[in-house]
Amino acid sequence: MSTTQAAAAEGFRAVYGAAPEGLWAAPGRVNLIGEHTDYNDGFVLPLALPHTTVAAASARPDGMLRLHSGGADGGIVELRTDDLRPAPGAGWAAYPAGIVWALREAGLPVGGADVHYESTVPTGAGLSSSAALEVVTALALNDLYGLGLDRPRLARLAQRAENAFVGVPVGIMDQTAAACCTEGHALFLDARDLTRRQVPFDLAAEGLQLLVVDTCVQHELGDGAYAQRRAGCESGARALGVRALRDVPYAHLPEALARLDDEPGTGPAPAPGTGPAVRDLVRHIVTENHRVEEVIARLDAGEIRAIGPLLTAGHASLRDDFAISCAELDLAVDTALAAGALGARMTGGGFGGSALVLAERTAAEHIGTAVTKAFAAAGHIAPRIFPAVPSAGARRLA
Repeated sequence: MSTTQAAAAEGFRAVYGAAPEGLWAAPGRVNLIGEHTDYNDGFVLPLALPHTTVAAASARPDGMLRLHSGGADGGIVELRTDDLRPAPGAGWAAYPAGIVWALREAGLPVGGADVHYESTVPTGAGLSSSAALEVVTALALNDLYGLGLDRPRLARLAQRAENAFVGVPVGIMDQTAAACCTEGHALFLDARDLTRRQVPFDLAAEGLQLLVVDTCVQHELGDGAYAQRRAGCESGARALGVRALRDVPYAHLPEALARLDDEPGTGPAPAPGTGPAVRDLVRHIVTENHRVEEVIARLDAGEIRAIGPLLTAGHASLRDDFAISCAELDLAVDTALAAGALGARMTGGGFGGSALVLAERTAAEHIGTAVTKAFAAAGHIAPRIFPAVPSAGARRLA
């Protein structure tokens, strides 16, 4: 039993005075390529991390939901399942409460539960700690109440919980990655029809390492910037007469951009505080979908090193077109590349969080040291740097 599993079991016993009926885990994730494409019906390529949220849980017959986290301040959060209503901005407990609400809204026979959580997934780092919390709760309730739901269905219900109960308009990628990834692979997901393919991603065999650089800059997807960009993408799709930006062919991007602006290459200046122009959002989504396809083609051909420039191009697009990078992310990427990385980019929702660095294994330590020194010289908080090892998705532990 891992340290986190033991802590979850012992924490449950300390809080609720009995042993849990079971232990479940769901991982954080990094997205190799395909950022903000999922809610545009596009393509994504995430992989699960070894960092997990573990839930120790037991069913309750009285309709009470009691939630406790070893990583959150405060005591037990007590809620009645019959009284659950959407609660935007209600804190960490809204995520698991939203799962119970979404399951019951779907007509599934879910009652109360006692749950204690322990997690090693960094929060605010763009590594999907919220999806790990949602998916581990959904899996635990699925087993405790014998619902018989498969992993893709659990992922969709978890997304609904975050969209409708918590109030964050995320796409389907994070929950699907937490639920469906497999060890040693990246997960190619078509966010429109939800078809999936496990793509072998054996970095160790190629003498490579993927590093996560957690900038320790916290971000909040619910602060409006994420929703603004999503709304801008939807506006672009309407203007172009397509269901979603996924339907704009890469080969026809120049013509599409010209339809959005009378002066191709410049774009209308956005109003202060409203984010980038619609045509810039469109450019990122269309080119990012193309980058996902190019990365997969190279991985299928066994050319892992060749994906490096595509990762770097993705960062430039997120920085310049989608405007969701920040000084710390740019410094991490630029320093890693200068120190010999094969490619680097920010990952996650943006405005902080983490960068991803592809490097030769022999150069990884040097690159990490260079990034740490650069942060110190710039007066930033020291970053947390660790390998991203493609790991298993959600599972029952005991």
